[in-house]
Amino acid sequence: QVQVVESGGGLVQSGGSLRLSCTFSGRTFSSWAMGWFRQAPGKERECVAAINWSGGRTYYADSVKGRFTISRDNPKNTVYLQMNSLKPEDTAVYYCATDSSVETTVQLATGVYHWGQGTQVTVSS
Repeated sequence: QVQVVESGGGLVQSGGSLRLSCTFSGRTFSSWAMGWFRQAPGKERECVAAINWSGGRTYYADSVKGRFTISRDNPKNTVYLQMNSLKPEDTAVYYCATDSSVETTVQLATGVYHWGQGTQVTVSS
């Protein structure tokens, strides 16, 4: 069974930065895509970024393009999300997930998935 641990969230002022980390365990993930998702109170879960197995292909939601950067370390089964120029509207619980491709990973936002605890990101104005 896939296990996931997200970390790195916290409280930051508008314009600040945070770096989220997510480590998967349970099997080898080096050939799978990984993605970061978020869900704010009263809103649907959305995929904010995804990355393919090699790191050569990425997806970003329009709302975070130019501010967030996704990366991965395959030997560590870990995916990162560097978040810069944070805005109050980035406030949410952030989760990560993995699937076979960038396309299917993005679709996990509305699919069935065993989500972890997530990490809270709060951006104050």
